[in-house]
Amino acid sequence: MSKVTKRKHVMNEALWDNYELPKENQSIVKVLKNRGNNLHEVTTPSGEEYLVSMPTKFRKNIWVKRGDYILVEPIIEGDKVKAEIVKIMNKDSIKYYKENNLWPKEFDDSRKQDAELNEDDLFVNTNRVQMTQYHSETDSSDSSDDSDSNSDIENGGK
Repeated sequence: MSKVTKRKHVMNEALWDNYELPKENQSIVKVLKNRGNNLHEVTTPSGEEYLVSMPTKFRKNIWVKRGDYILVEPIIEGDKVKAEIVKIMNKDSIKYYKENNLWPKEFDDSRKQDAELNEDDLFVNTNRVQMTQYHSETDSSDSSDDSDSNSDIENGGK
C-alpha cells in the first residue's frame, strides 16, 4: 500500500467517517497539552488529568492540537499513560453526540467560554499606529473644504 493510500485510510478512520456511539469502555476527553513522543495530556469531564498515546497507525498522519476533543479507550499496562486515542472528534461528530445526549455537559460549557473572546483579551500590536474613527460631520466638512480649495486652484485662484 502506498503512503498516500495509507494516509487516506488512516484519515478516514481517525476523523469519524461513520457515526457510531462510543462503547462502554470509551470516553470523551479534551486535549490540554502535547507532551511530545505522541503523548497528549487530556482532561475528563470530571476534571481528572492524565496522558494518552497516539496509536502507531495515526502517527505522522494525524495531528491533534490543544482544545480538540478525542475519543479514548483505556489501556491496562500504563501507570502514567492511561488511554489510547481511538477517534478525533470534529464538529459533525460533536453535533451527533449532542443530538444523542452523549456529550458531557462540562465540555459544553467550556466550549462556549472558549468561543467567547473579549476584545480586552486580544493581542494589541504596538508596532502599528492606532487609527481613530472620525465622525461623519468632520469628514463631510473637511471634504467640502478640500473641494473648494481644489476648485480655486483649477480656476487660477479666483
